[in-house]
Amino acid sequence: MMLGLALGDTLGGARGRLPASGPLRAGVSTQLACFTAEGIIRAQVRGNHKGICYAPGVVLHAYCRWAFLQGIEVEKMRRRWNSYGDSVWPDGWLADVPALAERRGSAPATVTALSRIEEGHERMATTSRGCHALTRALPVAVTGLGGIAQAGALAALTHGDTAAQAATTHAAVLAHHCLTNSARERGPSPHSGISAREALHVGITALPSVGQRITDDEHSRLAAAFRHAVDEPADAGRLARLAPDATAPSALLGGLYAAASFPDRAGFRGALEFAAGAPDGDSVACVAGALLGAVHGVEALPVDLVSRHELAWVLDTLARDLLTELEDSPSGSEYVQGWDPHWWHRYPGW
Repeated sequence: MMLGLALGDTLGGARGRLPASGPLRAGVSTQLACFTAEGIIRAQVRGNHKGICYAPGVVLHAYCRWAFLQGIEVEKMRRRWNSYGDSVWPDGWLADVPALAERRGSAPATVTALSRIEEGHERMATTSRGCHALTRALPVAVTGLGGIAQAGALAALTHGDTAAQAATTHAAVLAHHCLTNSARERGPSPHSGISAREALHVGITALPSVGQRITDDEHSRLAAAFRHAVDEPADAGRLARLAPDATAPSALLGGLYAAASFPDRAGFRGALEFAAGAPDGDSVACVAGALLGAVHGVEALPVDLVSRHELAWVLDTLARDLLTELEDSPSGSEYVQGWDPHWWHRYPGW
């Protein structure tokens, strides 16, 4: 899922036309998704050691580390998180990745909200419906439906529009079902497993019953986008109507349509190239890549693209560490000794 997200973000940003050689550069959605994954790990660490944790607040801290590395409101960030200057900040290994400190596109609502960090996270959000609320939050799909309940709160840190928050939650639920259904059904053969349509159909059907807020209109739009992908796959005009702008609802509907239009493993590259043709190809291809990567697994991703992506190792490490933390808590807990003495240094619990 993480690598598929990144490839979609990169290919969408290039409008489907990648350079023939050389490294593939990460987009801003990928950068932010990295910090979401790291923030989730650190929230889990904090919960294990302190017994209590408000996960969105820990993820907000992660976004502030990204902003600091980007040179955004540096002094505000330092005052908020290291006001006494008595510790190394930003901390954690992710802050040492050079590519995460480079500007890779615009995330205006996120930047505007973070620049208001001193107002407190209850008041800093903008009124934006922008796509980054959704694309950056996709890693929360790994945490299960209980953790996904916080997806809307992650979006709300910077995007106050309720439609953006709802689309973020729905995208995380669909990605979760892509992950869990594929893991259950994928067999030893590289051609075995369920198609993206099967996994997405399960997720869309489950949405009203899994405790996630969804209106009848929202559910109808998702179901209609899926039916269009089955009946009229890969129609550029249909994609443009489903995803006309750079909003979170457009990213969700366009990404769903693109993924369901190319449901089989061999269609991954074609799906991203098609998604990249949307009016905002970055976000649509990002969502499509995450959904298809979640369904088909890393072995289905084009090796020539993955091996060239500048953050492939970072994404893979974060994905593995997120699963490890959720399943095994390497740093232990308040009462249990951990088995990895370096884990807290890698992922400080705050």
